[in-house]
Amino acid sequence: MKVTFFSHSTCILEIHEKKLLVDPFFSGNPSFDKKINFLKLIPKIDYILLTHAHYDHVCDVELLSRNFHNILVISNYEISNYFYKKGIKTYGINYGSFISFPFGKLKYTWAAHSSVFDDGTYGGNPGGFLLQTDEGNIYISGDTSLIYEMNLIPNFGNLKLSILPIGGRYTMDIEEAIIASDFLKSEKILGVHYNTFEDIRIDQEQAKKRFFEKGKELILLEKGKTIYV
Repeated sequence: MKVTFFSHSTCILEIHEKKLLVDPFFSGNPSFDKKINFLKLIPKIDYILLTHAHYDHVCDVELLSRNFHNILVISNYEISNYFYKKGIKTYGINYGSFISFPFGKLKYTWAAHSSVFDDGTYGGNPGGFLLQTDEGNIYISGDTSLIYEMNLIPNFGNLKLSILPIGGRYTMDIEEAIIASDFLKSEKILGVHYNTFEDIRIDQEQAKKRFFEKGKELILLEKGKTIYV
């Protein structure tokens, strides 16, 4: 399983030659040079996973759907319906069972946050994703505070990687993410949702040190860098 991080909460998972783009935030992202065509940075996309409706997670869905044919957007019912009305191919889900896709099985998981589009349209319940694949399981929490429901995730199998927000203020901070990793029984964490804006800035070395002290590995990737899990 290959994971490429771009910025904020945006990353691409490559599983069985299928490419899943999570929460695309390029064109409105202050950390990207506006002179660079970000579409050239992205390989062919098969799926887009959306955790919730906030602009910093959905702003490039329409643009990407126009440039990459046959993309399937997977999200909760309300977000899927919102983009379906714009002529985009979608698959609506909600908290419930695993659903089978060519890359494996996918479950929409609970998150404690908010979810609304920039135009004021209700974005349904915020969430995350749990992927079960024969290359290993991965948990994407989405934007969330620390929640006790994370204790349920290990019941569905061991995690090779958890993707957790660590910037604080709008989501978990470092200390809460460490507790979340304990709930998840996860030793390897990819940190996201930090340093994009001033109010979610962190000390990266101190963050990695705090995880290390708890016997965990916090991975903080530079833009465009990849890990294999």
